[in-house]
Amino acid sequence: MFKQLDGSLRAAFFTNESLFASRFLFVKTMDNRKVYAMKEAHIIVQGKGGVGKSLTAAFLADYFAAKAKLAAGAKLHYFDTDPVNQTFARYNAFKPTVVEILTETNNIDSRFFDGLIEKLINEKGIGIVDNGAATFVPLMAYLSENQVPELLAENGVRLVVHVPVTGGQALDDCMTGLNQTLNGVSAKVVVWLNEFQGKIEKIVENKRKTFTEFAVYESHKDDIIGIVTLPQRNPDTFGADIRAITSQNMSLTKAVESKELGIMPSQRIKTVQKDLYEQLDKIPFLATEKARNEQQADESEQADKPEQADGHEN
Repeated sequence: MFKQLDGSLRAAFFTNESLFASRFLFVKTMDNRKVYAMKEAHIIVQGKGGVGKSLTAAFLADYFAAKAKLAAGAKLHYFDTDPVNQTFARYNAFKPTVVEILTETNNIDSRFFDGLIEKLINEKGIGIVDNGAATFVPLMAYLSENQVPELLAENGVRLVVHVPVTGGQALDDCMTGLNQTLNGVSAKVVVWLNEFQGKIEKIVENKRKTFTEFAVYESHKDDIIGIVTLPQRNPDTFGADIRAITSQNMSLTKAVESKELGIMPSQRIKTVQKDLYEQLDKIPFLATEKARNEQQADESEQADKPEQADGHEN
């Protein structure tokens, strides 16, 4: 059911993204100002708990907050749908909206997702949604039954799903969640390989295989538009610093700017942020790609103006 997009719509939406971007990403106001008109929604999902979904949401939010400055009028919308651990909602740098999906009897009512989807369609800018493990199955069912990916596409919203995967004992469960997502959602997917608990690798027939050699990747690599690796680092330095800022719900940018952490901890966080940004820069997000193209065009236009003026005077 998830992937039954109309052929012409699917072709325009997934294979001709430059056309999609030019049509939906920017609009001009009456006074000829460019305003971000969305349409890109990022949802972080994983059926396995404790694998860094909120951390992924915070890192992604930090990235888009920085890149949004490339485009005038860019606006970000943050949401937390986790009914159990609303970690993302505690990040003051982003002030996410908590989407209440529990009834008075503490049961999950998927109908409460309606308001979230309407906001993703109606609001201008970029949407980032952190979804908890407890709501993974209800959200998947909701998206399928209501044909939400198709609805978003029809309204000019490009859906990107981010799936964290950790190594160690949680790897198999994470791969199950990734496989369910790839098989269920008509969207482009970004896989986040979090090596905090170990390398993302398997021994198959006495051979060590990395993620890009896994069967799930081989079967769905056309839908995976990017892989972000959060590498293992020295736990006594980098590890301690990351734990410190996450325990305070502090964004990467705030940590880099903080005078309380100290010079070297801030430097290490800056290294993590730089590495993360460089990886995300390689992923074809419509929001940042179009913004960069517009900035480069403006800079090129500004660079040409003095030359044109000199030529006119001569």
